[in-house]
Amino acid sequence: MDDYMFQFHVRSCKNVEEKTSYLEIFNYSDASLNSIEEHPLTDDEFENFLHRRGAFEPPKLKEGVELLNGMRLILQKNANHPETFTRQYISFTAAQYESMIRTLKLPFRAVEGTAVVGPFFWCAYDQDDADPHLQIVYRKSDVRKKGKTRGWELMLSHSYNTGITTGYAKGTESSDLVAAVTHLQACARQVAHPFLLPVIILSHDLSPKNDQKQRDAREWLRKLEHAVSMRNEIVEDEGYVKDASFDLDQINRDLVECHSQVLWKRPQAYQEIVAEIRKGMGRFMNKLPHARREAELDKLHRSMLSRLDFYVAKLKGIEHYAATTLARLDIQRSALYNIIAQKESKLNLEMAGQQRRLAHASKRDSTSMKTLSFLGTIFLPATFLASVFSMTFFNFQDKDRAVAPTLWVYFAITIPLTLIIVVSWRYWDRKREKAFADEDLDLESGIDKLEAQIMASMRKRTMSKVRTWAGVPLNKME
Repeated sequence: MDDYMFQFHVRSCKNVEEKTSYLEIFNYSDASLNSIEEHPLTDDEFENFLHRRGAFEPPKLKEGVELLNGMRLILQKNANHPETFTRQYISFTAAQYESMIRTLKLPFRAVEGTAVVGPFFWCAYDQDDADPHLQIVYRKSDVRKKGKTRGWELMLSHSYNTGITTGYAKGTESSDLVAAVTHLQACARQVAHPFLLPVIILSHDLSPKNDQKQRDAREWLRKLEHAVSMRNEIVEDEGYVKDASFDLDQINRDLVECHSQVLWKRPQAYQEIVAEIRKGMGRFMNKLPHARREAELDKLHRSMLSRLDFYVAKLKGIEHYAATTLARLDIQRSALYNIIAQKESKLNLEMAGQQRRLAHASKRDSTSMKTLSFLGTIFLPATFLASVFSMTFFNFQDKDRAVAPTLWVYFAITIPLTLIIVVSWRYWDRKREKAFADEDLDLESGIDKLEAQIMASMRKRTMSKVRTWAGVPLNKME
């Protein structure tokens, strides 16, 4: 079944090209013969490396010298193809990949894990009773970032008969694979333990950078608390609020980003990885031949277990620390939503005020129209007088005198009457404008007072600085 599933998945995969190299570490009973070699691996030498032919043929040892242990790895460091960690993509041709898996006794199931997300660890024995192997799959991949996939993967197979660990490792530039391989070469004399490289990779993955991320998130949280809920735990110059106002949109985005930073490398997931590595190390020691149970190997095994215990304690601390940060972020998010609700209420209040001003302006316009109509009505007497006087003052049939000498009576009455009406209207209009101005002042002051009352009431219920736990004022608690 495993063979069929392996071939099926390999045929379903697409391949990409990555720069490939190899690493060989061998330890002998004569320490002067110990070797570490890392060189590029070309396609024409790929099969020779797998089968240890040509330049990779094992050296002839002197009498009495024997090979103790070793490690042979195919490496693809700094993999940069955009699809290199996409589901059902491999970094070799199907023929090369199948030959590598079968020759190096690597786990068939590894090809089924191309879609695995997050940290993943698997360890089991193979079914070869004549030459038993302990197989390991350890990988971590993520979705695209800036167009490229990210992650690393490790496949190992440890032979109990020869003490040699063979494998394949690939990682993008964002991974710690380069540093892990350098670390492995510095610990070359300890490659007898197949879990050396997985623990090294775990150590780099759980480096102090992870703790610093949580510390940075907590410092960021305190700045957000200072901006949102006026909690005074930072230096004023380091906060968001430089004056009476602050950018709610920016603070909202920072709350989301801070939340994401806290969730970086979730401790619970790595606790499971540590537990699986511990189980795998137990499997390795349980089947290890008595002839290979050396004191140095046992010492290294206990040291690695102790390191795993250290990581468990460290991850528990990060878990509790992150949980506290997340809870405080939820509080600030709720407080921010209250502030946004207050701002929306203020905006609605301002809109109501503008609508009231528009209604008042419409009232003025209607009053002005009434005034114009009234003025038109006032001038009707002049028209009436003109029509009346035209009957006696004008005689266009008289060629000697068309206009009567008493025409001045018309102007003597019309002009004073018009002036009286205009002056009276002007006086009345100024008095009306002053009344309108007083009404505007009363309107604005009323809106400001109403807004202040609403904001004060909401602040008192949600964000008041003098209100503390159990309703006790700060000065009394001190």
